[in-house]
Amino acid sequence: MLTDSGGIQEETTVLGIPCLTLRKNTERPVTITEGTNRLVDPEDVKAVLAAVDEALCSPAPGLGRPDYWDGHAGDRIVRAISGWLAGRLPGSQRPSCSTSQ
Repeated sequence: MLTDSGGIQEETTVLGIPCLTLRKNTERPVTITEGTNRLVDPEDVKAVLAAVDEALCSPAPGLGRPDYWDGHAGDRIVRAISGWLAGRLPGSQRPSCSTSQ
């Protein structure tokens, strides 16, 4: 996959698809450390072509997910917020939301 999209970098990592990111940096370094993504300078045509050749001739990286990429982030967030609220609110008190006009 050739991309400059951060979202695509993540998707290819989960799916085990080799990815060449045509950028000089990424906000998703885990995609590089997992071995599924490689940064390639988009202005260096020879480097891009060499990276494509290498990706096509190398075995696929295989399926693997980085820690916490298990589809349960929402569950962990709910537990964290619930725990935080339980520590702040006595009993089953809920914050009252009022609007002042």
